[in-house]
Amino acid sequence: MDKILDGATRARAELPPPGDERYDRYCEALADELSSGWADVLAANATDVAQGTRAGLGPELVDRLALGKRHLDALVDLIARTRVALPTVTAPTVGHRAGNGATVRRLPKPLGVVLMIFEARPTVTVEGALLPVAVGNVAILRGGTEIAATNQALAVVVGRALKDAQLPTGTVQVVTDPDRRLVRALLKRHDKIDGLIPRGSPSLIDYCLTSSTIPVIASGGGVNHLYVDRSADLELAARIALDSKLGEPTACNTLELVLAHEDVAEELTRALLRAGAGLAEPWLLRVDPRLAAAVPPGAPVAELAAADNGREFLERAVGIRPVTGLDEAVAHIRRFGSQHTEGVVAADPASVEAFLAGVDAATLVVNGSLRLHDGPTMGLGPELSIATGRLHVRGPVSLSALLTWSWVVDAGGRLRGETEAAT
Repeated sequence: MDKILDGATRARAELPPPGDERYDRYCEALADELSSGWADVLAANATDVAQGTRAGLGPELVDRLALGKRHLDALVDLIARTRVALPTVTAPTVGHRAGNGATVRRLPKPLGVVLMIFEARPTVTVEGALLPVAVGNVAILRGGTEIAATNQALAVVVGRALKDAQLPTGTVQVVTDPDRRLVRALLKRHDKIDGLIPRGSPSLIDYCLTSSTIPVIASGGGVNHLYVDRSADLELAARIALDSKLGEPTACNTLELVLAHEDVAEELTRALLRAGAGLAEPWLLRVDPRLAAAVPPGAPVAELAAADNGREFLERAVGIRPVTGLDEAVAHIRRFGSQHTEGVVAADPASVEAFLAGVDAATLVVNGSLRLHDGPTMGLGPELSIATGRLHVRGPVSLSALLTWSWVVDAGGRLRGETEAAT
């Protein structure tokens, strides 16, 4: 641990300020090194996938481990978009003139040393080595033991990119030691680590929140809901529900449970089954027992139990439950939701406004897919995670959220005492 933190401290002192051209060079080098070293990364990743399969991980979790050409393409695209965004994000503000005639402006500064703890998504390793560093931070990255071999290969790639850009070697440190005592020790070092970003299950995030005094940018679990009002277009609601889940079933911004007004719940159940009938991959509709009469024989359904409230279905499954109306839906979301992403489908503007007033989440989606809760899709630029906390940042953690600011007062010789005497 001392070696990790000493390296991070040295790197922090040696790093250039945000906006320096070396960060753009680092991004360019990272894309080049990823592309040229991708075969080695894939070979290491095959080891992790094989180990995960032998360990009995489910197919969805194994899929989260696995890398392919599409992941490389997505990462290279992320790097390109980061390079485009950097000049604007890191530019000093123009400032304003204070009442005493001094000019006040803001100068971007990095958060400092950022510790990211995440689970079995190797693409997060690259994201963590890219986005915080591009705006001047030091990154300590500790992924799940399931991707240890992949992370070792990625650490080599990142190290080469840092060298190419002439940035300190300690700027990014990928921790592959599986000993959890190391993680526990790092979480106690608020004197050396300025920010903690956990990405993963609710249990991981809760552990970080309760085990550390380091400020946390928390991306909570995605127990997300879609309220379908009796005024809704049900065919549209069905398409929205399936798009909100089946594109990436384990993502944090996907749908778990449809809360349907009881006047339309049975017809919506039938609409969901119709909408999903032609899908190439199998999926499952978990149906509240009160809606059993709406299910035709042989439909891909299972019973939705009371224990499913507040649960993430880490599979291609969506639940549907009838509610008496908006008030019950809001009460359910307040009790079981994770304040991540919540949606409403309604043609009645009053129902939409009542939903927006009653539900509190990082993003509220009206008549659209919950998966629209995404930094690039929302026009906010590249994102590191989605935060559900209430301070500093909420929603997409974009490049600007990985910066803080110093106020600069260009006083021009003005004194506070003279100012007070004049007033």
